[in-house]
Amino acid sequence: MILTIPNFSSEVKDELMRIMDYWIKYTPDEIKGGFYGHVDANNKPDPDSPKGIVVNARILWTYAAVQQTFPDSQYLVMADRAYGYIRDQFIDKTYGGVYWQLNSDGTPQVKKKQLYGHSFALYALSEYCKIKKEKKVLDLTNDLAHTMIGFAWDKWEGGYIEAFEEDWDETDDYILSKGENVKSMNTHLHLLECFTNYYHATGNDLAKYHLKHSIEMMLDRIINPATNRMWMFFKDDWTPTTDTISYGHDIEASWLLFEAAEVLGDEKLIARCKEMSLKMAAAAVDGLANDGAINYEYEPSTKHLLTRKDWWPQAEAMVGFYNAYQLSGKVHYREKAEKVWMFIKKHLIDYEKGEWYGSVSADYKTKSKDKVTLWKCPYHNGRACLEMYKRLKSK
Repeated sequence: MILTIPNFSSEVKDELMRIMDYWIKYTPDEIKGGFYGHVDANNKPDPDSPKGIVVNARILWTYAAVQQTFPDSQYLVMADRAYGYIRDQFIDKTYGGVYWQLNSDGTPQVKKKQLYGHSFALYALSEYCKIKKEKKVLDLTNDLAHTMIGFAWDKWEGGYIEAFEEDWDETDDYILSKGENVKSMNTHLHLLECFTNYYHATGNDLAKYHLKHSIEMMLDRIINPATNRMWMFFKDDWTPTTDTISYGHDIEASWLLFEAAEVLGDEKLIARCKEMSLKMAAAAVDGLANDGAINYEYEPSTKHLLTRKDWWPQAEAMVGFYNAYQLSGKVHYREKAEKVWMFIKKHLIDYEKGEWYGSVSADYKTKSKDKVTLWKCPYHNGRACLEMYKRLKSK
């Protein structure tokens, strides 16, 4: 089945509205502040669950972003709530930066300075700048950018160190990795994303420099030119330490990389990123299952294919393959985006209780039914629906 553009556009818009309504109804913690850190399959929150910077920042980004396309007073309330909680509870007033995780009452639980978390905080604050346009918001955004760049930027080898202790001293425990893996694809992908948004929101020289630097690191260090896939972990000198293939990250990077180059406005990098974006999308096709969904990971050394279908790779695959269609004009990419959306509708959206399931197995048994966790948020699915709506409306 091939969707018509009006139907596809209408469907993703309707789903976006359902996602936005879900988080308004079930996630604000009216007793302890902010948002619940865990909500189960029956929409029951755990009032004692910890609260992470990643999900809180992603909530802020989502409501600030959607507010600009579909203005709604409730969305502004949610964005204000998320911003206030990050400002008051997650910002480290002593050492700068943001805490990784809080107790349910808002007191610091994990004080480690993790660049993955900082990338989403900057991404979200930059988006909030677009709707709030207040000096105090911009000042907080700039302060965070200067802090994370000042401590984490590797001036010698390029890129950014993965994590630090509370006071920005060195550590060998990076949450996403340990030991020699001091740099990761995952963190750099989201730093690319946050510097794109930071530059788009402010246009300042610091943002421009680090956006260009992040694009170049992706092109020259992180993407394997022999496979057009990304290595996942690196030593400080960018020596790769694993050959694991993450299909979801590869297809996500394919469209974020091109978006970054367009925002930067460097014609040579736009050309390079367009070529690489299409190469990455072509490589990611290998990860598609017969039902149109994208598999999770593949280990070349053991030939082990992880066939579960998590919510976020499907969301990113829909946008990534549609982006490849827009860049190349090749209809098979549009059809792949449509097939992923069909899978999402059939197997991931919870039409009875709202939001999306976290994961289903290859035989479509739900593996994760939780609606909110320290990682699961309205960002991947909400952003995918918003992106697709914008792209389809531009046709």
